[in-house]
Amino acid sequence: MSNAKRLTSTVTSESTVRLDIEEFEIPTPGPDEVLLEVEASPINPSDLGMLLAGADVSTVSKSDTGLTLSLPEGTIDGLTGRLDVPMPVGNEGAGVVIDAGSSDEAQALQGQVVAALAGGMYATHRLVKARDCLVLEQGTEAIDAASCFVNPLTALGMTETMRLEGHSALIHTAAASNLGQMLNRICIDDGIALINIVRREEHIELLNSQGAEYVVNSSSADFRDALVAAIAESGATIGFDAVGGGELTTEVLHAMEVAANLNDGEYSRYGSTTHKQLYIYGGLDRGPTMLRRNYGMAWGVAGWLLPNFLAKIGPERSNELRQRVAAELTTTFASSYSDKVSLESVLDIDGMKNYSQMSTQGKSLVCPQL
Repeated sequence: MSNAKRLTSTVTSESTVRLDIEEFEIPTPGPDEVLLEVEASPINPSDLGMLLAGADVSTVSKSDTGLTLSLPEGTIDGLTGRLDVPMPVGNEGAGVVIDAGSSDEAQALQGQVVAALAGGMYATHRLVKARDCLVLEQGTEAIDAASCFVNPLTALGMTETMRLEGHSALIHTAAASNLGQMLNRICIDDGIALINIVRREEHIELLNSQGAEYVVNSSSADFRDALVAAIAESGATIGFDAVGGGELTTEVLHAMEVAANLNDGEYSRYGSTTHKQLYIYGGLDRGPTMLRRNYGMAWGVAGWLLPNFLAKIGPERSNELRQRVAAELTTTFASSYSDKVSLESVLDIDGMKNYSQMSTQGKSLVCPQL
């Protein structure tokens, strides 16, 4: 068996990011491990965070072994923990188990198509704990299972968080994304009112064609009025923001406050007593998050991260969510991709400029066996 290959990202002490493909010896599984021949792994925004480490894509150039990019001034201060250490890239993916350890749990996976959230999935082969594998329904293709962790569990985590915190309807930004479309389907199936905030008219048409009840365009002149009306009707008091930077956080909280006052009908100098919660889970806008205090005193803004959420709800509930994803992989949790790329193609300069844009319908799929 020939050596395996994987993509690595190294932040150097010279404030650059070096991307390389390195060879490594194919490992032998331990008793509770399996060896996965990786067939497909998506490029999610979270993967770009590890891959590029905040580097400016416009600075990319060829190196002797791969690509080099420059980091903006001051960025390296937050990356000292990974200086000069090659980091394997790719949060999730799917493939075939080609070797298994001696435990019954591992042996049961021999020859199966499985998915895993294991890191280092931009590789021809990956060693994974058997307990971390999601066994897929008979006949499922690896390409259909490539994105069955990050986006599906994040979407389910939003509705789960909504329920746990006592809210009954929610708001989502950048809602025409793969994740947003999944969330829309979940909310339709589960009878949850969802306000989808998008940036283009064609995104409104896309979500409406999929049965969305509330879709508002943040670039429209009547955005604020439309958002307030949707919140007043749906009762949404919690939001999940993929954008992060700019004024959108304030606009959403302010619209919640205006809607709450419309429904309460009573004035208070401290604003409404309705608690308004906004979670930032993405960073499509890397600029500062602007908070203008025009939404009373009953509010909260916090970060939301999938691993932290799964730890909070515990293994039993996490497994229930994973099983729902496996059962609805080609329906509720189906993903679409703009293109398939090999490991070598990830290091193509023109290709990088495309997959790093994080456009709504532009997600790329890394296929290491190509």
